[in-house]
Amino acid sequence: MSFLAIDVGNTRLKWALYEGARPGAGLLAQGAEFLDNIDTLADGAWADLPSPDRMLGCVVASDVVKHRVHEQMELWDVNPQWVVASAQEAGLTNGYDHPARLGPDRWIAMIGAWHRMLRMGPPRPIVVAMVGTAVTVEAIDAKGKFLGGYILPGHGIMLRALESGTAGLHVPTGEVQAFPTNTSDALTSGGTFAISGAMDRMVQHVRAHCGQEPWCVMAGGAGWKMAPSLSIPFELVDSLVFDGLLEIAHSRGYA
Repeated sequence: MSFLAIDVGNTRLKWALYEGARPGAGLLAQGAEFLDNIDTLADGAWADLPSPDRMLGCVVASDVVKHRVHEQMELWDVNPQWVVASAQEAGLTNGYDHPARLGPDRWIAMIGAWHRMLRMGPPRPIVVAMVGTAVTVEAIDAKGKFLGGYILPGHGIMLRALESGTAGLHVPTGEVQAFPTNTSDALTSGGTFAISGAMDRMVQHVRAHCGQEPWCVMAGGAGWKMAPSLSIPFELVDSLVFDGLLEIAHSRGYA
């Protein structure tokens, strides 16, 4: 029973077709499209794929974008299903004040990270960072409860905000430096260290709250850019959302 996982972010749609709706299922095909190009999927990347038996996805883009995705999926006889955060799912407990208001990408990535950690050894706390158009930094305790998390602008949003709100500043092509001596490097370094500082601070809070060293994991298209600037090692796992979708599908009995 083939399974299609879809992750519709703020910038791109990523998809993966698996042999089944279970963790560790073989990957049959995968791809990504910028949102401007998703109307070509049915005639392009998806045209020669076998029809999936089940589908589960994550969407943080607008309802208009979701509708465009549904239109592309009309070439198959499959019912689109989209994850909404809940109080509990796939072994994780949601500590948000209003669980359904938690972004589905955050919830799904945390589920993926939780199960990946369990396969590594005894339960331990986790800090999950997703670095994309926006940045999120989440904390999970060793019992599988989401404690809370940060949301902050991604690097591109920070730079565009400075460009639009400050005379004489332009989006740079600078380098990250410990002591920047030009404006381009100063802007690039400032944005990078703002994000890394939030990640480091969450690790400190988890250590103090849980009394344990957390496993730190990072995903997102810009994650690789952050790794050299972090004072604490974060493992880069770009498949966290797909991992979480497989776990949720399995726990719902899709396989």
